Parts: sequence; structure tokens; C-alpha cells
Amino acid sequence: MKGLPICCFISRQHKHPFKRSEETMENPQLMSNNGCSENLNQAANIIVNHDFSNGLHSWHTNCCNGFVVSAECGDRGKPSSSSRSGGNYAVVTNRTKCWQGLEQDITSRVLPGSTYLVSACVGVSGPLSGSTDVLATLKLENHGSATSYMLIGKTSVSKEKWEIVEGTFSLLAVPERLVFYLEGPSPGVELLIDSVVISCPSSSKSESASIGAGDDNIIINPKFEDGLNNWSGRGCKVALHDSMADGKIVPQSGKAFASATERTQNWNGIQQEITGRVQRKLAYSVAAVVRIFGNNVTTATVQATLWVQTPGRNDQYVGIANVQATDKDWVQLQGKFLLNGSPSRVVIYLEGPPSGTDLLVNSLVVKHAEKIPPSPAPVIENPDFGANIITNSQLDDSTNGWFPLGNCNLSVGSGSPHILPPMARASLGVHEPLSGRYIHVKNRTQTWMGPAQMITDKVKLFLTYQVSAWVRIGSGANGPQNVNVALGVDNQWVNGGQVEINDDRWHEIGGSFRIEKQPSKVMVYIQGPGAGVDLMVAGVQIFPVNREARFKYLRHQADKIRKRDVVLKFSGAGSSGLSGTNVKVVQTQNSFPIGSCMSRTNIDNEDFVNFFVKNFNWAVFGNELKWYWTEPQQGNLNYKDADDMVALCQKHNVETRGHCIFWEVQATVQQWIQALNKDDLMKAVQNRLTNLLTRYKGKFKHYDVNNEMLHGSYYQDRLGKDIRANMFKTANQLDPSATLFVNDYHVEDGCDTRSCPERYIEHILDLQEQGAPVGGIGIQGHIDNPVGPVVCTALDKLGILGLPIWFTELDVSSINEHVRGEDLEVMLREAFAHPAVEGVMLWGFWELFMSRDNAHLVNAEGEVNETGKRFLALKHEWLSHARGQVDVKGQFNFRGFHGKYAVEIDTPSKKIVKTFVVDKGDTPLVVPVEL
Repeated sequence: MKGLPICCFISRQHKHPFKRSEETMENPQLMSNNGCSENLNQAANIIVNHDFSNGLHSWHTNCCNGFVVSAECGDRGKPSSSSRSGGNYAVVTNRTKCWQGLEQDITSRVLPGSTYLVSACVGVSGPLSGSTDVLATLKLENHGSATSYMLIGKTSVSKEKWEIVEGTFSLLAVPERLVFYLEGPSPGVELLIDSVVISCPSSSKSESASIGAGDDNIIINPKFEDGLNNWSGRGCKVALHDSMADGKIVPQSGKAFASATERTQNWNGIQQEITGRVQRKLAYSVAAVVRIFGNNVTTATVQATLWVQTPGRNDQYVGIANVQATDKDWVQLQGKFLLNGSPSRVVIYLEGPPSGTDLLVNSLVVKHAEKIPPSPAPVIENPDFGANIITNSQLDDSTNGWFPLGNCNLSVGSGSPHILPPMARASLGVHEPLSGRYIHVKNRTQTWMGPAQMITDKVKLFLTYQVSAWVRIGSGANGPQNVNVALGVDNQWVNGGQVEINDDRWHEIGGSFRIEKQPSKVMVYIQGPGAGVDLMVAGVQIFPVNREARFKYLRHQADKIRKRDVVLKFSGAGSSGLSGTNVKVVQTQNSFPIGSCMSRTNIDNEDFVNFFVKNFNWAVFGNELKWYWTEPQQGNLNYKDADDMVALCQKHNVETRGHCIFWEVQATVQQWIQALNKDDLMKAVQNRLTNLLTRYKGKFKHYDVNNEMLHGSYYQDRLGKDIRANMFKTANQLDPSATLFVNDYHVEDGCDTRSCPERYIEHILDLQEQGAPVGGIGIQGHIDNPVGPVVCTALDKLGILGLPIWFTELDVSSINEHVRGEDLEVMLREAFAHPAVEGVMLWGFWELFMSRDNAHLVNAEGEVNETGKRFLALKHEWLSHARGQVDVKGQFNFRGFHGKYAVEIDTPSKKIVKTFVVDKGDTPLVVPVEL
């Protein structure tokens, strides 16, 4: 559902620039207590010449004309004077646009964090039948960023009488220039203004804490104690109840609840406008008590959503949270949100159940989110790194310690490998040989049947465990078989690793897991082949990994592939006497690409932008380049968001990846595309390629051409196998400068046989055989509990193709910020230390703007958390600095990471600074430094 457009927010660029008012604030006269002024706050008014007793002093007309009618001249036969204060009033005339009106600069009179009440007495005259809207608006200007507008309030006005337009506003930060103005009537209609009051109820900033910034609920009438006041239906009707269903449904708390009824769409629901009560860059928590009723629906999703209207931009719909509601009990929906920009309107609403089902709401609370202190780093006593927690792994004691899961039979056989699987060897180093004995599982009637063992008392919280085993299947399999090491953690299934088997050989299976909440029962079991297929399992190892030991190894590897010996050779006037002169070398930027995902709304938040441009040198857009975003309806192109983001990146010399041209998973394909016949779909695909790559030619260094081809096949199913290679060929023709990537997930973690490295290699080779110019391999990197050797093994396998590998969407998740930071360090170090990896993109870093919970580096309101600190420390580690003296040959030698440097030389007469770049190379780089 779209909101109603407000005409005065169109064509803002036509407004003329005007001088900032230099007048000091005067002591305004208080309005009398009759007519329009009777409800106005009598606290100090920040509007200068609020009643036009001084003519138009301090006021400015906006691309139109104005004058003041004095009290002695009467009301010119316009709205009845008995309904206003009886003093002077302003007339704004010669209006050719609805946004033209009267304005005043109030920059120096507004305090951040204070809430201001606005009330203006207005009227209209001229060629008007019926009524028209008058609006009170704020304009916010900051150097270097787009002007934004905030709607304060509006009222409907006719020629018969004066009306009040009122509202509130509060600013977390005051812009460089803040202008209040009145606007709105249709062109040709005169705007009349009798008086304006903008006041802050408390004269003390500390006492006038802004609305929504404390513990107060910004929802008015949150429990319907005042009926349905301030509530309305969103495309449906709302009703108030003290009970329903013959008394079976009563409020969970309070005396009443509301229902959204006569719903014909999923988005129909109950809403409340919170404009002026919600502040940008503040995190808000949302809690609602909800249930459903009617239409024979027993369970349905209920969602809290924000509708945000921002001048000059498309409406935004922000999903806050959802919950599975039932017709039996009230449930609580909880979530958080944050607004980056300065919206003109904000509405929160509840939606979701299918049409015909009533949505019931008992209460809604929206308040400034409580700041919860981070958990300390977990203290793990005796982690016993490398020790196998599996009992009788070598089967020295027959099958003791193991039991069959299901009605299958376990026996011990001989002839399995005597060496540890490679991934386990990489973690454990030297290890005693395996026994060669294996568990043979027979009479399997279900895929989940296999050997199992209880490990409840052996698993320690927050430790990352590596999983390793040899597995094999018996004869009689019908096609490839998926074998899985799984854990049952209470009632939750946890994936410990998978492998696909299509022969009678032994295969390595590897993976990892971590448990972060105390379980009552943990069981490990091996499952997977089809019913009737025997399963053989040998050398099962589950052991905690020593990440610090791995980090030492990776530092050494990174030194070999990301550093280079450098010789600074000084020459020029006076260079012969430089021996013994002090030299300082500082690396200003590492050239290894580390970037992040961003969204269009993020760039309205200056704190986000500052962190981004300081810490990342590449960017990828979360949604704004995807086809469903740029062409939501056929022919309705929307590139404005992407244009804004490209402009920001160009301004700050940030390179960009294009994600993505197509997305092969059907659920991501918009309905109008799915409705096309084959010929029209082929034309649409060609138009998409032409429009996108022509528009941005040379601006995106990479493109993910067809996202997740290992997990979807929509375009291939509709248009034939050749379409995938043709997408690459056409993209290359339209923009030869861009490197074209494949991109998929679960490639690096052993969790998904569909996208294992072997499958990915086959996929890439198949595309290349069809002539597709595949230039890079994208590994998304949405990983849980990463283990270095598991990740590195996948990189080694993919590296044989000789193509650059990028982690394109990296994120890690843990409820503990310290553990999360360690996970992130694992992934960044593995990438940085591997010669085939040429860049890493994080899939976001700011809380509430990431696809995964507990994955952020920066908290919602801008505080760098422990994960972020670990990230910044790692980036600092990857900068090389050196100090010393020029030797007798006039040289200074050091070894440093690839990237940009500055060298500072202190000669007897002056200090000289030169810059240089260290690029990749196997031989020492000689840098001539001319003095």
C-alpha cells in the first residue's frame, strides 16, 4: 500500500536561495487568550515577529509576494475576524506553486534534543471552492548533503474561517541551517497567516528531554484506554472490544483491545502516526501483544512495519519484527528499528494475517531501546584443545559408547583409512594413526538411522568444535547420497558437516559447531544415505580448535604473500651526505580490498558514512541494484537510489561491486517477470542487461551476473541452458571493463553438498566451456562457527581454477561480541593469508541493517562494539611502519604490506615527505626517492 502524496513536496529544487537572517531573537508578545490563540502554549516563542506587528520583519516570502494587513484595515472581507486574535495578519500572494509560502530561519533558536510545539493560525482567500491544505514544514540544510524536509503538521482550510495548523518536532542534531515555513494551498490561492508560535514547554534543555529519547512510550493511547483515539485502520476498519467470541477472548491486560476487521489484503491492519515523536539515529524497541481471530485460520504471521515518507524519495517500508500468532492465546511481538534520515511522515502499523482474518491488538509500546551492556568474554576452563570428546572413536572396545539411532544394526568392520582426514590433520598436526576399524550400519529403513553417541557433559559453551570423520556407503544406492554428521541439541538440529558420495570409496567429512546456550541433551549421530543403503563410519573426531595457534600460522603466511621487500634509494641534491639520517616510513593504506554492504537509507546517516569511508575501500549495494528494486513493475525504472550510492562512492574513492544483474532463485523474481511468455522474458532479460550495464558502464568493477546458480534455476528452466552463458557474454560486451563473477553460498563451510567446492568447480568449468567469460569466484561467506582448515581446504580446491576468489557477503553471528569478533578474525585472516583470495566484502556492519542478528560491528546508535574493535585492530595490524637510518649506500630497507606509503626524511636543513606505492611482486621493490 502506498501513502497519499503531498503535492508541496514535489519540485523542491525550484525554491530560491535566500540569505540567512541575522536578526537577534526578540521578546515576542504573547497572543491573547481568545480566538485562535486559546490553545497555544504560552512558553517563550522562538518565532520573531510572530504576530506581524512589525510588518514582515524576519519573515521571507518564498518565490512569491507578501504584505501585512494591519488591524486598523480590517479583514478585507475574508475569514471572519471573530475567530482570530484581531491583530495584524500576513497575506502571501502571487503563488504559482503549492510549496510557495512564508518562512523564517530559526537555526540559532533550536536546541538539540528538545521538543517544540508548533501552532499557527491560518486562512485562505482567492479562487477556491471547498477546502485546501495548509502545511507547517521544516527545511534542514547541511553543507555537502541533500536538503531534507520534515512535515510538522497540516490542516484543511476553507475561505469561511481561520484554522489552526499544529504539531511537534524534535531534532537530535540541529543542521547548519533550519527554516520553518508555511505552505500548501493550490496555486493562485492566497495564504493568510495571523500568528505563529513555536515554543518549548520547558526552558531547560535537561528538563525538556526529547520525545522518544527516554523511557516514555511514544505511542499515544497504547492500551486503548481512550477508545480508538489516535488509532486508525490501514485499508480496513478498526473496532474496540472488551471481549469477543462469547467472552472467550478478553484482554491480556487493561480493559480493552482493538481489532482490525474487514481486511481484504495481508497489509491491512491497525496503525498510528508517530511523526514528530520518533527521532532519527535513535534505536527504538517495539513490543506488541497480538492474536488473530476468524476465517478458520488458527495460526498466521503478524508483523510490525513502519511506513516512512521522505521528501523526494520513494516511500519506504521497514519491517521491524514478526511473530507467529494464534487464535488461542495472546503472544508478544518484539523488535527494534532505527531511522537514518529525516522523514516527513512515519506510521507504525501491524499487518500480516490472510484476508478475512481479524488482527487483534491488546497493546503497543515503542520507546527508546535500552542499552544492554555487552557480555564479557567467556572464560573457558581447561579447553583441552585438540582432545577428541568422542568415546571409543577407534572402536577398540567394539561399539561400546555408541548406540543405533532407530532400528538399525551396528557392527565393527576392518579396512578403513589409517590416517586422519586432511582437514583434521591441518588442525591437529602430528597425530597417532587411526585403527583402521569402522562402524558398519546395516538394516537402515530411514535416512536418519545411523550410529549415535551422547556428548552432553563433554561440550563446553562458546567453544568452537571441529568435526571430522571418514564415511563410505554400501551398494544399492540410487544416485548420489548425502551423508551428514548431525547434532541433536535438545529439540534443535545442528549441522556438523555433509558430503556427497557417488562411489564405493572412503570420503572425508568435515564441519564445525558451537553451542551458546546451556542444553539439557546433546547427541551426535551420522545419517544420510537412502533407506536400505549401508553406512560405514570411521575415525569420528570432535575436538575444540585452538584458534590462536592457527592465527600464528596465518600471520606467517600473510607475511609471505601480502608483503614485499622494499629498498628506498635516495638521490638528488645533498643525497651523498644522508648516511645516518633518520627515516620514518608510514603505511597510509593497505591495498587489499576490504569492503561492506550498504543500503540507500544508510547514507542518510552521517555517522554511518563516516565509519564506512574511514574503514572500507569497496562497497556493494544490498538491494538497490537488484532487478526487483530497479524495475518493480515492467517499464517503471528506479535507478535513483543506486545513482545516489554510486555518487557517494565516487566522492570518497570507494570501488563498487555490482550485486546482482540476475538472481536465479525463483522466490526473488518479481511477479511481472514470472507472468511473461518465453519470448517476452528473453526480451526483458536483454533489456535488463542493456539498461543496467549501459547506464553504469565503467562504474562497477565487478558484477555478480546470475546469483546463486547452484541453488536456483529459474532463468535456465524458462529459457534453456544457454541463457546463463549468454548473460555473461552479453554483460562482457556491454561493459568489457567489469570482472564477471559467479556467486553462491555454503561453499566454504562443508554444510551444503549442493555448493561444495567440487560442485562449484564443475559449474564454473561448464560455463567456461560454453564460452562464458567467468572472471571471478564469489563465495558469499554467511558462515557459522568458522574453522580455519575447513575454510582453507575449500579455498585450496577452488584455487586450482586460477581465478580470483572474493568473499562477497561475509558475516558471522554470535550472541557474545568477543566470540563474534574471533569468528570474524578467523575469516579475515584465512582470506588475507590465502594467495587465491583478492578481496573481502562484509555483508554489513551496523546493527539493525544486517540480514543476520548478532552479526554487527557497530551498535545501532554508533558505538563500536567488541567485534568492531577486533576488526579495527586487525586492520591496524595490516599496516606496516618502519623507522631507521639511511645506510652508507644512501638506502633504507624494510618489508611491508602492499599499499600506499609516506616516507619522511629529516635532513639537516629541512624535513622532506614523499609518497610511494608498494605493489605485488616476488623480488625486492626499488623505490627511487628524489630529494
